[in-house]
Amino acid sequence: MSAPTLAASALKKRAPLRPARVLLHVFLAGTALAWLAPLLWAVFSALRPYSETSTKGYVSWPDKLSLDNFTNAFEQSDMMHYFGNTLLIAVPAVLLTLFLSSMVAFYVSRFDFRVNLALLLVFTAGNLLPQQVIITPLYRLYLLTNLPGITASGKLYDSALGLVLIHVAFQSGFCAFVLSNYMRSLPHELTEAALVDGASVWRMYWQITLPLCKPAMAALATLLSIWIYNDFFWALVLISTGENMPITSALNNLSGQYFTDPNLVAAGALLTAIPTLVVYFVLQRQFVSGLTLGSNKG
Repeated sequence: MSAPTLAASALKKRAPLRPARVLLHVFLAGTALAWLAPLLWAVFSALRPYSETSTKGYVSWPDKLSLDNFTNAFEQSDMMHYFGNTLLIAVPAVLLTLFLSSMVAFYVSRFDFRVNLALLLVFTAGNLLPQQVIITPLYRLYLLTNLPGITASGKLYDSALGLVLIHVAFQSGFCAFVLSNYMRSLPHELTEAALVDGASVWRMYWQITLPLCKPAMAALATLLSIWIYNDFFWALVLISTGENMPITSALNNLSGQYFTDPNLVAAGALLTAIPTLVVYFVLQRQFVSGLTLGSNKG
């Protein structure tokens, strides 16, 4: 059968276009456009000089588009310094959270004991507690915890270590819940065979179970990186020195006492979003595969 004949038969077999399907695609396209509209508007504003928008208004055809706002925002906010602060907080927090939560998940999923489910519920319940509820006692606790020689401030307050610990505490419950469900889907024969061969509990965890959890770990690493990177609340409350602030606070350097350039702030906000996009695109395949784990299981 020739190629034109195959194409014609394929067109005949194609299902007719139904009104419901058209409405579905229109709805999805509209929803996607609604989500992208603020981002596109921020890009449009960041590319225009403030003198032009103040004269003609934001809803107008641009006379000039340039990257000057991005250059000025990067230099005026000292963004590289705040990027370093954020890495100093996010990288240890993500690694510690995954490490500690994976150990909890391994214990509650591979060993049977009376408080197995209760222990997992305690970890998960921590995510249900609003951050604002514990901020006052946590603030006083950070002020009273002295760490001479360990942090620059000599206390847990106003230090990167304090932010790392609070992120680990708040994110471990969710990660332990996800990883425990995934580890339960792994065959118990793997750890049982290792136990018969004389493997220790640590070896069963580190060399047998953990390598099989790479898709789930990658998905969680992507989510944690974005959540911790975008955090503003804990940094605002637990950090007082401006130089110790993460990148989410760098935009404050773009706001003047009497005047703020919205186009400059839009450019700075777009620059701060670049690392999260890089993390997502690098781990996109692992993230998607991690989200679809177990979708084909009965």
